[in-house]
Amino acid sequence: MTNHTSSTLDVPQTSSIPKHVAIVMDGNGRWAKTRMMPRVAGHKRGVDAVRRTVQACCELGVEHLTLFAFSSENWRRPAEEVSLLMRLFIRVLRIDVESMHRENIKLQVIGDTSMFEPELRAAIESAQDLTKNNTRLHLNIAANYGGRWDILQATRKMISSNPHLAANPNLITEQDLAPHLCLQNSPEPDLFIRTGGEQRVSNFLLWQMAYTEFYFTEKFWPDFGKPMLLEAIDSYNNRERRFGRTSEQIQPPLVQVRQSAQ
Repeated sequence: MTNHTSSTLDVPQTSSIPKHVAIVMDGNGRWAKTRMMPRVAGHKRGVDAVRRTVQACCELGVEHLTLFAFSSENWRRPAEEVSLLMRLFIRVLRIDVESMHRENIKLQVIGDTSMFEPELRAAIESAQDLTKNNTRLHLNIAANYGGRWDILQATRKMISSNPHLAANPNLITEQDLAPHLCLQNSPEPDLFIRTGGEQRVSNFLLWQMAYTEFYFTEKFWPDFGKPMLLEAIDSYNNRERRFGRTSEQIQPPLVQVRQSAQ
C-alpha cells in the first residue's frame, strides 16, 4: 500500500521545491527541423536535456521526477523512428545506469513493457534491479505509457486481487485502486511541465494530476535544463494551491498577521 496523500481525500503538504515534477518532453523533432537536421538528431540532443534535468533535480532537492519518453500512441509514428527510439533507449540505459547508481538515483520504467523487444526489457530489468535501493531521486521513465491504460490496468489488478469488489462495486475506494497504479511509490506530481508550445496533457498521468500545477513553455526539449526548470518552479511558487479550500483558509487574516508580528 502507498503511504502518499491523495489530493482529493486530504490536503498534501507543499513546499517551495516541488517534491514531484512530471514532464512531457516535447519538441525534439521540431528542434531538429528548424536546424535542417534529421529528427534523430533532435532525439539524441533530447537525451542530453534529460541528463541536465536529472542533475538539476538532484541539486535542487526534487525527490521524484517522471519523464514521458514514449506514449502508447507513439507507435503510430513511422516505423523507422520508433525503431530508432527503442535503440536509443537501450543505449542510454546501458551507458547511464552506472552513473545513476553512483548518484544514488532509483530508476523505474512505468508502462506496458510487454510490447518491447527482449533486449530492451532485459536492459530495463537490469537497470531497475541495480538502482532499486537508491534514495536521492526517484526517476520514473514513462515508456509505452498512457493514462487511460494505467487506470484500466490498475482496475483489473484491483479486481483480481479483491474479487469481492466485482460483486460489490459500491465498496470500491481510492485506497483500493491506488496500490495498483504505476506511480504507487511516488506522491502525486506537484508540477507538470510541457515543452514545445503545446498545451495539453496527452494522456499522461490522468489520475495522478488531479491537483497538479501546469507550466507550458515554447522552448523545445533539447534546450531544456536547470535555468528553465527554475523558471517553472518560480511560476509554481506564484500559484495558490488551495486543494478545494478558499484563499482565506490558506492565508490568515491580515489582523492576525499584524498581531503576531507585534
